[in-house]
Order: sequence, then structure tokens, then C-alpha cells
Amino acid sequence: MEQRITLVTLGVSDLARAKGFYEALGWRGQEVEETVFFQAGGLGLILWGRDKLAKDCGLEPGPAGGFGGIALAHNVRSDAEVDALLAAVEQAGGTITKRATINAIGFYSGAFVDPDGHAWEIAHNPGIPLADDGSITLPDFGSL
Repeated sequence: MEQRITLVTLGVSDLARAKGFYEALGWRGQEVEETVFFQAGGLGLILWGRDKLAKDCGLEPGPAGGFGGIALAHNVRSDAEVDALLAAVEQAGGTITKRATINAIGFYSGAFVDPDGHAWEIAHNPGIPLADDGSITLPDFGSL
């Protein structure tokens, strides 16, 4: 298996609501056959019905909400961008779960959940700088 991720699919209970939330944050996607596709840098973020996603994975659908053991991250270029994005999330209907602060390892971050309870971290981490296109290259942590 090559070391890469091509798509991240979020199971949602109300596709229109989920699409509207991400569009309120400035994302633009395409809806095809009850599925929303967003280009997110070099990968795709997909919104699809929660029950359909569970069935497609050979799983029984579980209850929505609660921590599912995964968090998505969106890094930005400044502390002010963290604050602005968290304010936009709240205005769009997301729930701030951790107000922005300097975290335990020394960079500025906050967290929220989208209307379906998917966890996101918003961070400004100068140790993992963003390229012009928004991509990252992880540093060699052994040399830090």
C-alpha cells in the first residue's frame, strides 16, 4: 500500500445541511447522486449518507455524534486565521469544542465539530509550514 490518502468520506445524516455548512465556510463542491465531492488540496473530501457509508464499508450504522476516534486538521498561516476560521465555523452552525489557545506542545490551535459531530482541529503550527498551495511536508522530527 502506498503511503497516501486520496479521499476522506464523512457520513452525514442530512446531506443538504452538511453541504450548506461547508459551503458557508467557503468550500465549493459538486453534488452527484446524493454525494457531495469537494476538492481539498491533493485529496477529496466527500459527504455521503451515514447509513449508505456504513453499508458500503460492510458495517452496521451506529449512532451519530460522539467522538469517533478521528480528527481532521486544517492548518493555517497565523494565529489570527485560527480565530477567524473558528468564528466562521460558529456562525455556519458548527460547535466549538476547544477555544483557540497555545496547546501542550506549543502551537496555537482550537477545535470544533461540524453538524454531524465530525471533529476538526484548526491550527497555526510554524513547525509545519504551509506551502503556497496549502500542502505540507512533515519535518524530520528526529532532527528537531
